[in-house]
Amino acid sequence: MLKTYLYIPADLAERVNYTAKVQQKSKAEVLREALEKGMVGISQQGTASAEVLLKIAELGKKNHVRGPKDSSARMDEYLWDKDWSKDE
Repeated sequence: MLKTYLYIPADLAERVNYTAKVQQKSKAEVLREALEKGMVGISQQGTASAEVLLKIAELGKKNHVRGPKDSSARMDEYLWDKDWSKDE
């Protein structure tokens, strides 16, 4: 195990102390568990939106949903109801 120094805000330190006391664990153990859970969440963040888009695409394919043929050219208009090629 490696020793690491970490600066944290006072309010977070209070929460770590409280959690350690309530769970009858060391502060180091509480911090290690929190870091481990946080790293899992962070590593999944980058792929979550791509996974959702793939699921939507699968549903569209399964249900034979068809969109407009010019959707890539008029994407902003369809999404935001705005034609960006025109000056307002």
